[in-house]
Amino acid sequence: MIVLKKGREKSLRRRHPWIFSGAVEKASGKAGDTLEVRDSAGKALANAAYSPKSQIRARVWSFDASEAVDAGFFRKRIAKALALREALPAAKHTNALRLINAESDGLPGLVVDRYADVLVAQFLAAGVERWRDTVLDLLTEVSGCEVIFERSDAEVRKLEGLEARVGFARGNRNASRCPIIEHGLNFRVDVEQGQKTGFFLDQRENRQRVRSLASGRQVLDGFSYTGGFAIAALAGGASRVCAIESSKDAIQVAKENLAANPLDAAKIEFVQGDVFAKLRTLRDQNAKFDLVVLDPPKFAPGAAQVKNAARAYKDINLWALKLLSPGGLLATFSCSGGVSAELFQSIVAGAAVDAGADAKIIERFGAAADHPVALEFPEGEYLKGLLVLKG
Repeated sequence: MIVLKKGREKSLRRRHPWIFSGAVEKASGKAGDTLEVRDSAGKALANAAYSPKSQIRARVWSFDASEAVDAGFFRKRIAKALALREALPAAKHTNALRLINAESDGLPGLVVDRYADVLVAQFLAAGVERWRDTVLDLLTEVSGCEVIFERSDAEVRKLEGLEARVGFARGNRNASRCPIIEHGLNFRVDVEQGQKTGFFLDQRENRQRVRSLASGRQVLDGFSYTGGFAIAALAGGASRVCAIESSKDAIQVAKENLAANPLDAAKIEFVQGDVFAKLRTLRDQNAKFDLVVLDPPKFAPGAAQVKNAARAYKDINLWALKLLSPGGLLATFSCSGGVSAELFQSIVAGAAVDAGADAKIIERFGAAADHPVALEFPEGEYLKGLLVLKG
């Protein structure tokens, strides 16, 4: 049982799924146990997964304290999450979707992405770790996919007192190049070695938006990874694309992605190197672009890294704005949970001032619809982006 300190039940009454260590008066149990949560007066509020080593001391499974957390509970939640994805418009345009988005699907700590006939699962909290085998069996049964590759290697597992685990959890096949289709484009996803689960599914509709804007434009794709935005821009009719990426392995996959599509390879250049340095070099060369895309990695996972992250975001946006021709567009993103949408806009605004650019926001970006965010869980909304017009 978990007993909360007096007055610390308010967030639970608002159905926020996290209970922090500072809110707990007393608790008894082992890591991963499902415990009843009570307020200081003894009233039952929820059932939650206990994690004694984490600052997030418990994650709520159910706000109905009488609901049993068993195999049937997980079957119901998984089936509901998959049904939501099957009803999305995106399901008609791709065979790669996020099937389970952790807390926002009522399954704290569980992330599952589908790449054609392969699932990639991440168990990121002590509670769902306890139910790992049950969840894997149910995923196979409900999705019809016989192969599940586990990528439980995120840093957050350390905070939960869990060791990293990577490998086939169910079935076995070469999953280093899963072929997927997204809005008619072919991509190869390396679920075994790629970043996160192999591909940034949250950017699907934003790639399509960039595709619609690219016709006749000279495009720069910074932090290109495996070429998602760059190939989308080329498919949209870009006259030239420069894709910068620091990882040699990612560029190799990007080239394979390019070869998998009927596109003019002569119009795209892949450049390996540090994006910060390459942007400055391009500026020194008086290079100009009509559309710049910046989709950097997570600079600030939490509040402690925000100051350094803000400086990094400002630098790349400053150089991007200097590289833009008048009338050019900047599609700039942040996936840092520690950087709010308001702060990100302020950073980009500061970059525009320093670049001497008259710039306007003409559109805002977020994650694709298969990455839902529970209304009571704003922490789930990590991806934010701006489409900026340079005057």
